[in-house]
Amino acid sequence: MHKQGEIRVLALGIIQDGDRIFISQGYDPVKQKTFYRAMGGGVDFGETSLQALKREFQEEIQAELTNIKYLGCQENLFVFNGKQGHEILQIFKCDFVDQKFYQLESLTFAEGERKKTALWVNIERFKSGELLLVPEQFLDFIT
Repeated sequence: MHKQGEIRVLALGIIQDGDRIFISQGYDPVKQKTFYRAMGGGVDFGETSLQALKREFQEEIQAELTNIKYLGCQENLFVFNGKQGHEILQIFKCDFVDQKFYQLESLTFAEGERKKTALWVNIERFKSGELLLVPEQFLDFIT
């Protein structure tokens, strides 16, 4: 986790397959609310956001990426677990090298000590407001 008052730089990957996207599920215990966000993670000092994107997918789900295209940057101010957060998001569109990932419905992975779930979700569920995609402006990058 990051230190309070620190701005984090993240590299996130949008993987889309038709009308669904591969997304990570999260839960805010203070708000008692489930949310979803693109997979990826923090950019380490001395590392480019592209390198971080590839490393995070490899570390978290042992996946290689291809067809990586930079889409843009977003700033995200939010409250999670009762604490203020501030992130700069470097956003990429990409595909899995291994086609097996497109056959999965979901998978569980470890992020540090926490167990998390990644799954394929129909984009309409976010556009309709049924499910919460964070940050909400992220929908602008999904076709």
